Amino acid sequence: MSERRLRVLMAKPGLDGHWRGMLVVSQALRDAGMEVVYGGNMTAAQVAATATQEDVDVVGLSLLAPGYMRLVGDTMRELSKWGKEGVPVVLGGAIFEDDVAALKEMGIKEVFRPGTPLDEIVRYFGALRQAAL
Repeated sequence: MSERRLRVLMAKPGLDGHWRGMLVVSQALRDAGMEVVYGGNMTAAQVAATATQEDVDVVGLSLLAPGYMRLVGDTMRELSKWGKEGVPVVLGGAIFEDDVAALKEMGIKEVFRPGTPLDEIVRYFGALRQAAL
């Protein structure tokens, strides 16, 4: 009997057009045996609806544009409305170090800033896998 793979939704709340980082991380997670649901640009409500419909174990958000504090807050509220407040949310992108603590207070489990090695991100998701499954 095969073991269930970790299901990860990767999304970009808002209209941020910087895709490369999210594509590279999504591929690394897939290469590590995780199932990646690629959402692309989505509203906060679409992130929550997709997380629910796809029954994901983790939500990965990628933001490189200003306004990420509002977008993250909106997304966390929508996830809560959909009953998904227990799903770990991980954030990657151009995030100011000074904002990391506030983002974690909003419920973000981890923040990966530019330059984070892919193997570190994959290891973190692997640890979430152990906790989720």
